Amino acid sequence: MILHYDVIVVGGGHAGCEAAAAAARIGAKTCLVTMDMNKIAQMSCNPAVGGIAKGQIVREIDALGGQMGLVTDATAIQFRMLNRSKGPAVWSPRAQCDREKFIWKWRSVLDNTDNLDIWQDQVVELIVDEQEATTVLPHSDMQPGDARTTSHERHVAGVRTIWGAELRAKSVVITAGTFLNGLMHIGRKQVPGGRIAEPAALFLTESITRHGIRTDRMKTGTPVRIDRRSVDFSLMEEQPGENDYHQFSFCGPHRVLPQLPCWTCNTNAEVHKMLLSGLDDSPLYNGQIKSIGPRYCPSIETKLVTFPDRNQHPLFLEPEGTDTNEMYLNGFSSSMPMEVQIEALKLIPALRNVRVYRPGYAIEYDFFDPTQLLHTLESKLVGGLFLAGQVNGTTGYEEAAGQGLVAGINAALLCAGKSTFTLQRDEAYIGVLIDDLVTKGVDEPYRMFTSRAEYRILLRQDDADTRLTQRSYDLGLATRERYDWWQEKQQNIDRIIDFCKKTAVKPAQVNSLLEAAGTAPLHGSTRIADLVARPQVNFQNLKPLLPQLCAALDDSPNRNEEIAEGAEINLKYEGYISRERVFAEKMRRLENIKIKGKFNYKEINDLSTECRQKLERIQPDTLAQASRIPGVSPSDINVLLVLLRK
Repeated sequence: MILHYDVIVVGGGHAGCEAAAAAARIGAKTCLVTMDMNKIAQMSCNPAVGGIAKGQIVREIDALGGQMGLVTDATAIQFRMLNRSKGPAVWSPRAQCDREKFIWKWRSVLDNTDNLDIWQDQVVELIVDEQEATTVLPHSDMQPGDARTTSHERHVAGVRTIWGAELRAKSVVITAGTFLNGLMHIGRKQVPGGRIAEPAALFLTESITRHGIRTDRMKTGTPVRIDRRSVDFSLMEEQPGENDYHQFSFCGPHRVLPQLPCWTCNTNAEVHKMLLSGLDDSPLYNGQIKSIGPRYCPSIETKLVTFPDRNQHPLFLEPEGTDTNEMYLNGFSSSMPMEVQIEALKLIPALRNVRVYRPGYAIEYDFFDPTQLLHTLESKLVGGLFLAGQVNGTTGYEEAAGQGLVAGINAALLCAGKSTFTLQRDEAYIGVLIDDLVTKGVDEPYRMFTSRAEYRILLRQDDADTRLTQRSYDLGLATRERYDWWQEKQQNIDRIIDFCKKTAVKPAQVNSLLEAAGTAPLHGSTRIADLVARPQVNFQNLKPLLPQLCAALDDSPNRNEEIAEGAEINLKYEGYISRERVFAEKMRRLENIKIKGKFNYKEINDLSTECRQKLERIQPDTLAQASRIPGVSPSDINVLLVLLRK
């Protein structure tokens, strides 16, 4: 049986769901191939979305017309805004979700998306046309009248499945997560699989690498799952969520499910002693696992080895849903023998009677070298082949979903012969993520942090709509309803800012507040905008004193608290925002200097050997991208500038 599509997406995880939904909504006839339709968008690790920098990515996905933010809001059972003690540049939303409801909400989204079919099967072979194919496509960075020719000796033609189905397409997006030759570890026991109780995807890696695409192995892990009925919560500290106006999507529902608390406790010296007694049987330390794992989410045994002087480590017990007793023990990721894990848990007072659903485990899997990708996430070696998610060496649902969205958009645009879609580093965290991957590559599972972005004040979680909704609407992803909501939101933010810049207050109105807050009193009339710029002053403490400000802030028909917050952040940090935007514009000039195809790097003896090797391998598009490659120094960039002038 042969089926014909424009776009085929292989894998129904977070990257695959976003890719399939985006491609179909743009207008491409799309097929999502998944091994289990009942595990679509499965949260393989913790049942949470967002977090430091990850929350910004979800807001960007939402602004671009993706679905993760909407699905999260509809299934959230606890919401928190992290980093509130710091500046708004690093505020990050995070939500616990009901795991099962999250799956079925995503399934409902896909089932009701036009142009999208779902095929339950396992892909085992990539079909590639070996004849040389040359296409001329417009590109987003082209000047009017320019042409860009992309030549491939190979171009993707479709996939074959384990049951013999042949699906033909112009574009294929691989989002196979941890399933490619997946191997799970608990102690010395090894079982092939892509996730607990689910088979590994065999043969597909070999089908892809035969075309020159490099592959390697990575490792990740997940903690034990605990029966809440066996936990003594009186010996744990409750961690409630926040019930204010914040959420992921400006358009989505607000807290439709019951809100549940999380709980915290700590390991202790006895727990550490028990875990260390089983270290010889740990696959991480007995040579069984040779691939590298995530540095920023280490296993509990890695924490003990890395920090031997610490007598305790924090643990977070998180609910899996409103209708289940299953709980997730964050901070206790492990691949130790199951009896060692359980006996160690029983040495924690709150878990002395613990019963578990299953122990933690580690998993090794294949990934592909992301430096062999364009910024569109299309392969440089096989035309029409896109890769997104953990197959590019990343970790995290949010990083996967952001890549999936970009890959799905570009896969659909390629089929239609339209301009490619890319995001710059000053436009989105997703742009930072993709540029880091294709420019620097990975030597460990890549996780996004706010520190990776040079333009954090421009990439706040509150302004994702402003940065990206227009681009999404132009693509045909954002609906007219979403576009109108954003326009209304932006108009009201601008209205409040304008009011604050034009309205003056007298000393008698606010000096009592200023003196109580420990800031200098006024000696003459001052604009509200200048008052709000002070760290000690905000809209909340000004409102009781200024009725005219109350009226201005409450005049928005929808989400007036969120709109007021956006206006206040813009007023408070106006100088920083302007300065960072100027710096970003300067860097954009380097982004406009195209160098791809202009040099034979092997012959430029004035460049360092490492620089020549890196430039030859990565073939950067622009001088700015070249400057971000590890091993390329400022003096190397100056050499290229001199040669360009010649």
